[in-house]
Amino acid sequence: MNIFTKIIAKQLLLPQDSVDNTLKLLDEGCTIPFISRYRKERTGGLNEVQIAQISDLNEKLKETAKRKETILKTISELGKLTPELKSRINECWNATELEDIYLPYRPKRRTRAQVAREQGLEPLATILLMQREQNPMKVAERFIKDDVKDVAMAIQGAKDIIAEQVSEDERSRNLVRQQFHRDALIISKVIKAKKDEDEAQKYSDYFDWEEPLNRCSSHRLLAMRRGENEGFLRVKIETDDEECISRLQRHYVHGFGKCQKLVGEAVEDGYKRLLEPSIETEVAAASKEKADEEAINVFTQNLRQLLMDAPLGQKRVMGIDPGFRTGCKVVCLDAQGNLLHHEAIFPHPPVNHRMQATMHVLQMIEDYQIEAIAIGNGTASRETKEFIKELIQENEGTEERENKKSHTFTNSTLRSPEVFVVSEDGASVYSASKTAREEFPDEDVTVRGAVSIGRRLMDPLAELVKIDPKSIGVGQYQHDVDQTKLKHSLDQIVESCVNQVGVNLNTASQHLLTYVSGLGPILAKNIVDYRRENGAFTSRAQLKKVPRLGPVAYQQCAGFLRIPGAKNPLDNSAVHPESYEVVERMAKDQGCHVADLISNSQLRQQVDIRRYVSDTVGIPTLTDIMKELEKPGRDPREQLEAFEFDPNIKEVDDLVEGMILPGIITNITNFGAFVDIGVHQDGLVHISQLTNRYVKDPNDVVHLHQHVRVKVLQVDRRRNRISLTMKGI
Repeated sequence: MNIFTKIIAKQLLLPQDSVDNTLKLLDEGCTIPFISRYRKERTGGLNEVQIAQISDLNEKLKETAKRKETILKTISELGKLTPELKSRINECWNATELEDIYLPYRPKRRTRAQVAREQGLEPLATILLMQREQNPMKVAERFIKDDVKDVAMAIQGAKDIIAEQVSEDERSRNLVRQQFHRDALIISKVIKAKKDEDEAQKYSDYFDWEEPLNRCSSHRLLAMRRGENEGFLRVKIETDDEECISRLQRHYVHGFGKCQKLVGEAVEDGYKRLLEPSIETEVAAASKEKADEEAINVFTQNLRQLLMDAPLGQKRVMGIDPGFRTGCKVVCLDAQGNLLHHEAIFPHPPVNHRMQATMHVLQMIEDYQIEAIAIGNGTASRETKEFIKELIQENEGTEERENKKSHTFTNSTLRSPEVFVVSEDGASVYSASKTAREEFPDEDVTVRGAVSIGRRLMDPLAELVKIDPKSIGVGQYQHDVDQTKLKHSLDQIVESCVNQVGVNLNTASQHLLTYVSGLGPILAKNIVDYRRENGAFTSRAQLKKVPRLGPVAYQQCAGFLRIPGAKNPLDNSAVHPESYEVVERMAKDQGCHVADLISNSQLRQQVDIRRYVSDTVGIPTLTDIMKELEKPGRDPREQLEAFEFDPNIKEVDDLVEGMILPGIITNITNFGAFVDIGVHQDGLVHISQLTNRYVKDPNDVVHLHQHVRVKVLQVDRRRNRISLTMKGI
């Protein structure tokens, strides 16, 4: 069992065997979704989050190992690598401690201390540090020469060397580091010249702000750092300098005398000039990294909820990208999301072709047998929804009157489509993307955007995977955090959601297939090309005929791909092909076919899964198989529900404190939840206003796109902020 296994198991509080087997599976090229779903016996039932943590920590340890190689090589080339130092570096796996060990040997620019050493003043620095001489000035006279003109210059050079030694000493750094972690303050001040600028007002809370760093929430820290980056704030992390200097001097200065005084001055200089700025930078970076992690966690939780949003399913949909002056772009899609028709209507001011728009929409509903209408939630959304609802209601009333007069009136069976408002965040990004251009090379961006809105209603996951998650609008300071870490986390979430839901092999887009376990862009394209040339897949086994899709890729992807209507019903389930033989034995032992086992609950109840345990198949896998046979290929997402805003509230000026309104949660942060109440500006339910009990994480109380009722607490029209509460409603 290697050192990585022991470190990871200890840090994550997981069994060493589970960690070791997980690392082996990852090394074999297995994906996190595959390991979590199909290798529970080997991992001891670890979930995706735990496996992802093991994978991430393993990568960090690999990076540390590479860094150690560089450090050992550098020190060795300097001729200063002793056996003790080498052993200490080899045994160190803490990145901060490792850099502290390396600091005295690390190549650096030509410092004041380096100049003093070149002048031969290091022995004088050693003499001063020993603090035995009664007259250090007399000793310093021995070091006067061409490049050291006098005693003062010699003493200063020696003090520079001591200052650098103090700043690079591990104990000194840990002492100051502990002081910062314990007592540091984060202080934010407005840059006076920018104070009255409109853009600066969003940071007005931090114009004169101070709080303990260890109590500063991630959203406040990231807000201050953003204000600093935009040039409105000056942010600094400070601790008690006098206390730090005093503690350092107690460590380095022994007794009283002239040498002691010089050493004390050198220590103070080393702290102020070198050590304090270095540790402040380190602590600032660490606090930013921690805030990034929290913000990324918020983003990934929101993204998971958004991707797992309830789908309408395969129905004929009309998608509408609403607008006033430019009109509403309308598209009609078939049940597979293919574009059948598009046109623009102008029911709103300034054009006001309402009657013409009504006739055109009714005709499209009739011609394309529309079952549902998706309206984007941007500009003119509420007005467009009211227009559509009114024309449907008026048409229903007209039909009812016509039917009373004559029984010969032919009525479409799909005359009253349901109307839904869909988030259009990121639709414009998709419409201008390479993916959209490949899908609709002959259509403009407005048509592509409307198609995206319609498809989001049918299957949010399949459509949203085409868009950069940062453009979807559910993050917290997502543009301010470490972009590499953010992308890594978001990619993991997208992959997790895609594989949790499963993918229809015959209808999935190339982009969606990219996220299926074991595939990627090249194999996804090859699958789509094979499907285009050979027709729909009739079995999972056909995947083996796809160019470059070898045994490993097949093993990783097969269980997550579905084929509705396949000859083998297991091909439309989450049962992996490697377990087909087990299910077939179960059916044979019951004297029936696999299809009978799926359709007949009594037959399944007679199966004793313990009879099918083997060296490779255990109770966890068999339990999953039985759950899947109960509802093969089931969609884990919830059912879609329609939502209505208060019809009397349309603008911020309509809001009155104390008013209770319906709303829909659009974003969740670690300080609360944002709620759309239909006034073109989301309100905030602060974490303290979510419920009467203490809430640590808003996700414990609410979820994205949840329908809620809120009370208006305060409306700040100057800063365009709406404060809401969910308490006691």
